[in-house]
Amino acid sequence: MHIVTGFEPGSSEDTLEAEAATKIERLTLSGPAGNLEALLEWSPEWAPRQLAIVCHPHPLYGGTLHNKVVFRAAKAATYLEVPVLRFNFRGVGQSEGAHADGIGERDDARAALDYLVRRFPQMPVAMMGFSFGSVVALAVGSADARVNSLVGIGLPVNSSNFHFLQAVRKPKLLVQGTRDTFGSREKMENLFSSLKEPKRLRFVEDADHFLTGKLDDLQMEIQEFLRRIMNPLQ
Repeated sequence: MHIVTGFEPGSSEDTLEAEAATKIERLTLSGPAGNLEALLEWSPEWAPRQLAIVCHPHPLYGGTLHNKVVFRAAKAATYLEVPVLRFNFRGVGQSEGAHADGIGERDDARAALDYLVRRFPQMPVAMMGFSFGSVVALAVGSADARVNSLVGIGLPVNSSNFHFLQAVRKPKLLVQGTRDTFGSREKMENLFSSLKEPKRLRFVEDADHFLTGKLDDLQMEIQEFLRRIMNPLQ
């Protein structure tokens, strides 16, 4: 792995040693195109200071809230006792409606965000997304004051425009495999160089778009990022 720049890494020796005890609530959220299927993972015993949402990859290519990358991003949050919401975009699983080229899906993400901040009032949210979901999560999170941090995984920079990130001063973590066929290293570095601090780019060496065999690395990276967000003086 190679860190281009950003936050100083902390110790991750015990990062994956134990999982926080959680419960999973199966939810039906009210979305702009109909009901949205969702899962909320948390524990009533927690005293959370941060929330998280994870957006899944492209609906037309099998992306769902159960995607392994999305699952591990959610686990990174729950390890730190951060309640995390995963949901299916319109037309996926039990979610109503039909695919809307990423525009309607942004409205779905806003509906999920609305639900989460009603459920846990006055808490900041980390918006996270993988692949197609990174476009949605970063766009929605950039523009919403309730979101305090952004995590993009496997950004499809070869085909998608992320210029909306350039003026954003919220903490940003980008994680990309060096063999990602949807997001070249050169284009990722060009995007990253155009972004304002605070920012961090983590290349996962020899990893494909789905970070096959490298999901522990992904989870540890997100955990460390969220830990720094919640404890900025450490």
